[in-house]
Amino acid sequence: MPSGHGHPPATCCHTPPPPAHSCCHADRPAATVAAPPGTLYTCPMHPEVVRPGPGDCPSCGMALEPMQPAADEGEPAELVDFRRRFRWSLPLAIAVLLLAMSGHATPLPPAARSWLELLLAAPVVLWAGGPFFRRWAQSIANRSPNMWTLIGTGVGAAFLYSLAATLVPGWFPESFRAHGRVGVYFEAAAVIVSLTLLGQILELGARARTSAAIRALLGLAPKTARRIGADGREDDVPLAEVQAGDRLRVRPGEKIPVDGVVLEGQSSVDESMLTGESLPVSKEPGSQVIGATQNGTGGLVMRAERVGAATVLAQIVALVAAAQRSRAPMQRLADVVARWFVLVVIAIAVLTLLVWGLFAASWTFGLLNAVAVLIIACPCALGLATPMSVMVATGRAATLGVLFRDAEALETLRRVDTLVIDKTGTLTEGRPALVTALPVPGVDEPRLLGLAAGLEQGSEHPLAGAVLAAARERGLALAPVSGFRSLTGQGVEGQVAGEPVLLGSAALLEEHGIAVTPLAARAAELQRQGATVVFVAASGRLAGLLAVADPLRATTPAALEALRAAGLRLVMASGDNVATARAVAAAAGITEVHGALRPQDKAELIGRLRAAGRCVAMAGDGINDAPALAAAEVGIAMGTGTDIAMSSAQITLVRGDLRGIARARAVSQAAVANMRQNLAFAFVYNALGVPLAAGVLYPLTGWLLSPMIAALAMSLSSVSVVGNALRLRRVVLD
Repeated sequence: MPSGHGHPPATCCHTPPPPAHSCCHADRPAATVAAPPGTLYTCPMHPEVVRPGPGDCPSCGMALEPMQPAADEGEPAELVDFRRRFRWSLPLAIAVLLLAMSGHATPLPPAARSWLELLLAAPVVLWAGGPFFRRWAQSIANRSPNMWTLIGTGVGAAFLYSLAATLVPGWFPESFRAHGRVGVYFEAAAVIVSLTLLGQILELGARARTSAAIRALLGLAPKTARRIGADGREDDVPLAEVQAGDRLRVRPGEKIPVDGVVLEGQSSVDESMLTGESLPVSKEPGSQVIGATQNGTGGLVMRAERVGAATVLAQIVALVAAAQRSRAPMQRLADVVARWFVLVVIAIAVLTLLVWGLFAASWTFGLLNAVAVLIIACPCALGLATPMSVMVATGRAATLGVLFRDAEALETLRRVDTLVIDKTGTLTEGRPALVTALPVPGVDEPRLLGLAAGLEQGSEHPLAGAVLAAARERGLALAPVSGFRSLTGQGVEGQVAGEPVLLGSAALLEEHGIAVTPLAARAAELQRQGATVVFVAASGRLAGLLAVADPLRATTPAALEALRAAGLRLVMASGDNVATARAVAAAAGITEVHGALRPQDKAELIGRLRAAGRCVAMAGDGINDAPALAAAEVGIAMGTGTDIAMSSAQITLVRGDLRGIARARAVSQAAVANMRQNLAFAFVYNALGVPLAAGVLYPLTGWLLSPMIAALAMSLSSVSVVGNALRLRRVVLD
């Protein structure tokens, strides 16, 4: 009878490009780019496998990939190689299939037809399918049965059986003969190899798109920087040659080359590509700038501070790459099932052969159905179910300023029902700002602020910075200060344009015989609201008061409202005094407040909430938040905070915007739903496909599954899993 049916395993495995073959096509693309020396390689399905160079994974046979993609890496080498093999094998596979289907209608004698099928199929199976058999052998040698164990066994069985039937037909009993010859299945073996190559091409192309987010991030960095030498000469140099401390010029419309600080000039910088913040950020001398962000219409001179792997962009890329390689807890079940799956499928294939041969007296049907069972089974769909979702979801989140450190955080965040939030730097800006300038009658606000800012020119206190910043914003010209003296714990004094000025607490002014009674009530009210109040006196008379506070971030109210609408319980935990904590909480609309907490107190609060059955996330930015971030089920660090806080957290909000938490929850929910869809599809596919291939419906319906149809179904199963994961690129996280 005509030979069987081939089916391309669309598994999740690539193979490294083999040495050039004598029949290699002349159009081999030069798109692949060699990885830089020292690049480490890992397996997308088994991230614990790390090797110093390319090769195959000892567990699943998949080709290892660079741990960090390059911006211009081109197409995967396996995709280039498989495409070439497919182009050569497809015409031969079609020819042998047509020859087999023509059967006795061809003028060739039966034996000659078998020999012609062998000549056509041998290059397809032995050369085009060579990578599959190499992986099959590795799976046996490593005692790690995988998809290639099934493919190699199925194709090898069909080809070797047909080879024996062609070379020594006398070995076979009469029951194996039809139309004057022993039935051969060269077309099944050849078509399976071709379809498997097609499935691999589709899958590799789809998988290459899952790392598009990292390549897009890498592509943000400019190739060169304009360095200003000690003699004032300017030269364009490769970005890799920029050193910390170099002075760089950034012209209008250019990208910031590395992280640093502005020395000269003013401009607005678009940081949306890294932070997700849509509005340009104003920059002036002293402002921090981030490499790879887009300068606006002004020119800047900056000093490089962090270069190479130390830049924000490099750290984001490293974090996203690590998250994409991590394993989601949901994948553990799939891993356990896949571990035994291949052995069970082989056992079912052997049982299928025996049942058909012994009880249905048809060894030929038994062989075809056994091959179909081996080919249709797809442990790769199980293995790819969550890694593909993790890769796409973390890449999508990174483009909007949300960085997941690992897949566990991605899976866990959706379950969070309680969010503990630090105050300073998380709810608030984290730096003091002038909120009120209240002069006494007869003194206007510019004079009050000018006196205070003029005096504070000699101070390094944080409150002085807030006063000076307010004066700069209002464009005030500051008079020179002389005789400046700091009075520890009380305030400062000096002469501004020759006029004696005093700035500090009520007690300081009263010591100098200056009453603050006219403003005492207003001062007390501002203090209850969490502000720090200082009084200003000039020439021995009260001039007014200034109130400095750490204001709420502009985005905090909207962010908290979105989190409350999502059903989260909001708790504020602050190291500030209780009164200040309550004042800020009231402004933010938070009713559950804990103040005057030490770092260990915050961690204990997290512990009590978890003990009560809450799933707790902690958002913070400082060193004092690190214990609580580590104690929470999900720690969320502000990207504007300390490195210690970020190293203790599982999620980083690059911009330090709490709205990123809602984005992170959205991507977590979408990713977990996508993982479940992929796992469900993989389980259902195999649960239905294997029995159908074994022929269990034949007694009822007369249906048998051709091995070639099984090959196509198997290829499409892995491709469909990857395709479903790619839908996460369209998830809206705002």
